[in-house]
Amino acid sequence: MPFSAQPPASGERYALSASLDNARHLSSLLRAVHFQDHATCFATALGLRVTVEDAKCIQANAFIQAEIFQEFSVQEELVMFRISLSVLLDCLTIFGTSSLPGTSTALRMCYRGYGYPLMLFLEEGGVVTVCKINTQEPDELLDFDFCSTNVVNKIILQSEGLREAFAELDMTSEVLEITMSPDKPYFRLSTFGNAGSAHLDYPRDSDLMEAFHCNETQKNRYKISLLKPSTKALALSCKVSIRTDAQGFLSLQYMIRNEDGQLCFVEYYCCPDEIITEAEL
Repeated sequence: MPFSAQPPASGERYALSASLDNARHLSSLLRAVHFQDHATCFATALGLRVTVEDAKCIQANAFIQAEIFQEFSVQEELVMFRISLSVLLDCLTIFGTSSLPGTSTALRMCYRGYGYPLMLFLEEGGVVTVCKINTQEPDELLDFDFCSTNVVNKIILQSEGLREAFAELDMTSEVLEITMSPDKPYFRLSTFGNAGSAHLDYPRDSDLMEAFHCNETQKNRYKISLLKPSTKALALSCKVSIRTDAQGFLSLQYMIRNEDGQLCFVEYYCCPDEIITEAEL
């Protein structure tokens, strides 16, 4: 019987049980949101969401759909707990971050419920390691309320376009200014660093632009220190959706294709540092 398909010992009932043939599918996504030590995990029948926040200004969510797992079972409508993300990543990569060709680390993950530890069973090359990670009471998280009716502007870019932008713009700037408009310059990224101001424009008919839906001109500034953690997800992604609401809150949703060709998503929400008023536009 494959390791990932083994039943729970002695008929124990778990609130959450899941198995993956390749633990790297999970660890790579979690590294993309690892900018704080602790994370809150939410499990529903649809899959697993791992949320990380910092200073109530930025929030990251990694979504791992149930279909990604070989087995995924949730016995309650919602299972949630807080956990050390640093410890979880250390456990998931206990056999190392790069396996030999043709080998992978199989994972079985079990959680009995409130007050119990998260159990990880990891197997590679016939060697099984068992990890128990203490869980905590979840903190209350921000609700950025990014439903489609609140979105003012949205564009979808191929990720390589944004990767090039972060490489070219002056990161000595404290803020990144994002302009989204139905008219020129359409989509502009601006920095104001030691070497002066720099602008990077994307025409709406650019080959990198997959979708362009801008209803009004918005110009908002965001602290680069808050946006930098999202570059981990950008490096893994193939496409990125950039959305803003009427208050200037920013959503960056990264589409990530894993080694098996399955799609996962990492989303970052960031509050504006400064909203440029209509008089200043």
